Amino acid sequence: MTDKVRVRFAPSPTGPMHVGGLRTAIFNWLFARHHGGTFILRIEDTDQSRYVPGAVDLIYNAFDWIGMDIDESPRHGGDFGPYVQSERLPLYHEWARWLVEHDKAYYDYTTSEELEIINDQRKRQGLPPGYDRRGRNLTESERIRLKAEGRPEVVRFKMPLYGETVVTDLMRGEVRFNNTTLQDLVLLKSDGYPTYHLANIVDDHFMNITHILRANEWLASAPIHAQLYEAFGWDMPEIAHLPVLLNPNGEGKLSKRSVGFDASGKRVPVLVQEYQELGYLPEATMNFLTNIGWTFGDGIEMFEVEDAIKRFDIKAVNPSNSAYPIDKLNWLNGKYIREKLDEADLAKRLRPILEAAGFVVDEQKLVGIVPAIKSRIERLTDAIDMAGFIFRSDFTPASAEAHIEKQMTAENTLKALELSLALLEELDPFEPSQLEAPMRQLAKDRGFKAGQLFGTLRTSVSAQQVAPPLFDTMVVIGKDTTLARIRLSIEIMKQFIN
Repeated sequence: MTDKVRVRFAPSPTGPMHVGGLRTAIFNWLFARHHGGTFILRIEDTDQSRYVPGAVDLIYNAFDWIGMDIDESPRHGGDFGPYVQSERLPLYHEWARWLVEHDKAYYDYTTSEELEIINDQRKRQGLPPGYDRRGRNLTESERIRLKAEGRPEVVRFKMPLYGETVVTDLMRGEVRFNNTTLQDLVLLKSDGYPTYHLANIVDDHFMNITHILRANEWLASAPIHAQLYEAFGWDMPEIAHLPVLLNPNGEGKLSKRSVGFDASGKRVPVLVQEYQELGYLPEATMNFLTNIGWTFGDGIEMFEVEDAIKRFDIKAVNPSNSAYPIDKLNWLNGKYIREKLDEADLAKRLRPILEAAGFVVDEQKLVGIVPAIKSRIERLTDAIDMAGFIFRSDFTPASAEAHIEKQMTAENTLKALELSLALLEELDPFEPSQLEAPMRQLAKDRGFKAGQLFGTLRTSVSAQQVAPPLFDTMVVIGKDTTLARIRLSIEIMKQFIN
């Protein structure tokens, strides 16, 4: 490529960042990094009615979390700012006027009520909804009169009435559009703010954008944008329309309003902050999103981002929309935890998750239990249910019924607890390697199955059915606490029997 690649991701601050938007940003970022180019974040806030305070912070937080660096943005600066569209209004007004002055656009004064009537009439005539171009040929005196009436004034683009517009898509090749099906869209609204169609053209031109990688839902707008570039006499950046993410069943777009569900009926998270809160690793999430629609190759599912940068090719992206394989992310996240994180790193990441769940985390206990749960969790938040009991300041024992394993009675459950207490009191050192063999021997000598004995003890010391390996748990909570909880279980069983 003769020009240095410059791409932009341009979200609207209308709420938390969507995972589909993040995937679009990732593809832009990978493309820029592959070509040694520039990645720009531009905030498109021209629709002030949908602006959500704090949304820009959430966008930056998403980039920080996923680990994508930004070259130019409102916060990072750059030579082509400002990077917030509401701060660029004079530029849009200048070029909207230029289009009108060069007979490429026109002022229109049709009211919203009149637009509704036009749409109803078109519907009755079997025509698609839209505008009837009544303002396209207004005389100057008519325009002055309508404006004097206090009607809203907008600028509309003069779309060619005949022929076709051809757009070359990097992934699809030539895409042809019949101009007779296209509208004279509004470029500048009556509130003085531009629409997406004008603002992104002007900004991309003056920010020297070389490539536009955006979701394929914008493909229908491509001919209007191509005609705008031609009207201005500017070169159009190369463009690619990326596949969107569908619900896991392949039906409908995965969106904030149309929430998706997986095969088991569980809700699929759609916001980036949800992935953070649910305990997905940013490295795994980056890997996962990169590999939807684009394939790393060689049958490799797990790869470093640096290697993805080297291989990334926009022309290798499958243009078809993709069902969202959330189960694959769960598998991949667990694989990252097991294979990519050492125990110190995992403990560091688990601490804020446990604290957010209300636990007071003892560092020694956390470090002690990590080796036992590392291979048993898929998400960081799984540690809450599995090992959160270790950090509870108060302990509520399980019911008597919960202590009784299959094919056990209350009486032999009590006996198993009493025998275990006596043996554990004598064992020293109190370490996993020193506990398991004697306890197995006890089960064998007393006619218990090891699973029955260990299950009862697990319920006793954790008050839950699913917990880390028994002897690791005992050692982490300590001998005194272990013995105290078994004594408490013995009293519960005695009261139950009596």
